[in-house]
Amino acid sequence: MSLSNSPLTTMIPVTDAGRARKFYEDSLGLPFREQGPDGNFVFALDGSGALALFSDPEAKPSPHTAASFEVKDIPKVIDELEGRGVVFEDYDLPDLKTTGHICDLGSEKAAWFKDPDGNILCLHENTA
Repeated sequence: MSLSNSPLTTMIPVTDAGRARKFYEDSLGLPFREQGPDGNFVFALDGSGALALFSDPEAKPSPHTAASFEVKDIPKVIDELEGRGVVFEDYDLPDLKTTGHICDLGSEKAAWFKDPDGNILCLHENTA
């Protein structure tokens, strides 16, 4: 058995599953696959991967990036998501500075935003 051949599901805790489902489905445009028997809302991702939201009334947002979506044209995707109401974070730190919401990290560009529970999500585009 090799885990590298196993489908991966990213699990994100949310306090209000209905509100979160609306954000991930409507604002991010992720195709809703199903509500699992455990109550999790599961969204299809490219390939065999999935993203699942599980309800936890005590959920606290992660202080780091919970998931990152690889995209081909980050400015275009940012424009599309902003048109759906997604708000991007801007940073002006010694090691992390964004211009137009995008941070140039050398081999990739990245941009961050938060879901309704404050979970940090990322877009990244490989440039190498």
